[in-house]
Amino acid sequence: MYAARKIVPLSNKHSLQWVQNYTTRTKIPIANLSKGAKGSAILATNVMRSFFDNGLIDDARALFDEMPERDVVMWTAMIAGYTSCNQYVHAWTVFCEMVNNWENPNAFTLSNVLKACKSLQCLARGGLVHGMAIKLGLEGSLYVDNALMDMYATCCISMEDACSIFRDMKEKNMVTWTTLITGYTHRGDGYGGLQVFREMLLDEAELNPHSFSIAIRACAAIGSNTFGRQIHAAVIKNGLGSNLPVMNSMLDMYCRCGFLSEANAYFYEMSEKNLITWNTLLAGYERLGSKEALNIFSQMESEGFRPNCFTFTSITAACANLAVLNCGQQVHGGIICRGLQGNLVLANALIDMYAKCGSIADSRKIFREMSDRNLVSWTSMMIGYGAHGYGKEAVKLFDEMVVSGIRPDRIVFMAALSACSHAGLIDEGLRCFESMSNYNVTPDQEIYGCVVDLLGRGGRVGRICKNEEVDEKNR
Repeated sequence: MYAARKIVPLSNKHSLQWVQNYTTRTKIPIANLSKGAKGSAILATNVMRSFFDNGLIDDARALFDEMPERDVVMWTAMIAGYTSCNQYVHAWTVFCEMVNNWENPNAFTLSNVLKACKSLQCLARGGLVHGMAIKLGLEGSLYVDNALMDMYATCCISMEDACSIFRDMKEKNMVTWTTLITGYTHRGDGYGGLQVFREMLLDEAELNPHSFSIAIRACAAIGSNTFGRQIHAAVIKNGLGSNLPVMNSMLDMYCRCGFLSEANAYFYEMSEKNLITWNTLLAGYERLGSKEALNIFSQMESEGFRPNCFTFTSITAACANLAVLNCGQQVHGGIICRGLQGNLVLANALIDMYAKCGSIADSRKIFREMSDRNLVSWTSMMIGYGAHGYGKEAVKLFDEMVVSGIRPDRIVFMAALSACSHAGLIDEGLRCFESMSNYNVTPDQEIYGCVVDLLGRGGRVGRICKNEEVDEKNR
């Protein structure tokens, strides 16, 4: 996989600088560290970790390849380094190399490789690691069990396997409880997350800011302001009322539950604010289509906060919802000034904004200048064309998208059918409708509604009745 680069350990300029800093800080002479294999391994492992910390992944690998002997700590450092740099495939490959070299992993090795499996969404590999943990007698390790639970919560269809690990654990810490709450909340099951949080309280487990933040997010997921208030009271009782991440979560909960007046009051009561705080309130107002979003954005800049991509995405969406082209153009100018015009999410938001503000030419210009496009890019442009009566352009765009290798989904088909309907392109719309089976998209009530509208405008409503009869016979 890797071509071993011939290097001289510790003569590399990065290594040398790090070792100089290391020995100055620890006051340990290099000679003492490099005496014997153990000293060399410790020094090399620390240098390798430094490389990963500074993003020098290739240098870390080269140094690893130079070592004549590698112990479990060095293998684990390599796997952990790749995982921390989001190089999950490489982390798994090194783990396989380790096993093939008859080096038994320890609990820290398995917990790190399980993080890689989780991020790769690979249940099969995670299951193999679980089997190895059982074989090596490491299943009872808190680190391994927490990592297993996290992997199963992320990769499985249900929470059953994660809960099974949780129930069998003899020892639990706050990471254990928070991992399970997060598993439920991230899959949209706020009630399940809150139930686990309740059990955590009854078990008198140690609470930390993250535990409260994820429980508050569960309240936001189900839109429960009542539960949110109760947790808010518990936050204050546990002395975390001034913890910024927790305060930001509370603000987000009030926004997502639609209580903007309470969110606004809470915002101005906050003892500390950061960019996330402002973005949270801005997004809350944007979701409800309030003009106040524009005022919040202006106030944020006046107080010296520099907007990021998330800020600009929210304010661009606010301009789109309010159809205020002048404000949208000013926001676009701010995006260009900060060099963010290449951001894919922002470009998609701008396409939508210009289309909703009546400037389809600007939408098309941004779309054509994009170096990278995803499904949202094509869909936004197609919806824009349809809203402005450019049915032929929408159909042409649909064909271009398919040729580019992007598979259309249900929303794309609805956009294409709607565009054909408004432009009176009956045959093109039917061709699009009949191609849905090629992409495993099953027509639903909304799709059939689009087709009925399409055929109704062309006086051919009987066609849909025939299609429904055919569908019924095929079931």
